[in-house]
Amino acid sequence: QVQLVESGGGSVQPGGSLRLSCAASGSIFGLYNMGWYRQAPGKRRELVATMSSGGSTDYTDSVKGRFTISRDNAKTTLYLQMNSLKPEDTAVYYCNLQIQLGPTYWGQGTQVTVSS
Repeated sequence: QVQLVESGGGSVQPGGSLRLSCAASGSIFGLYNMGWYRQAPGKRRELVATMSSGGSTDYTDSVKGRFTISRDNAKTTLYLQMNSLKPEDTAVYYCNLQIQLGPTYWGQGTQVTVSS
């Protein structure tokens, strides 16, 4: 079993920054991709950014140039640096780990609120 624990959410004014972290633990074998998703009230969960096992990254258009996904050398902690935050970034942010040809795991989510 794999556990994902997010941290770093909070409230910030427009234009501010936050850094989310996701610590992965448990039985992680093989190649896997990790990513961040978010879900705003009344909306579907959407992809924010992903990082493949090889380090390739991808971002949804609305966060390109503002958000940066990264991970530690051990590949067990995933980060999301969020700059120039906007009110429309307000959502619950979820960490995701997808083992290739295997199961997908989710964290419990962390709230990000951008408001003046």
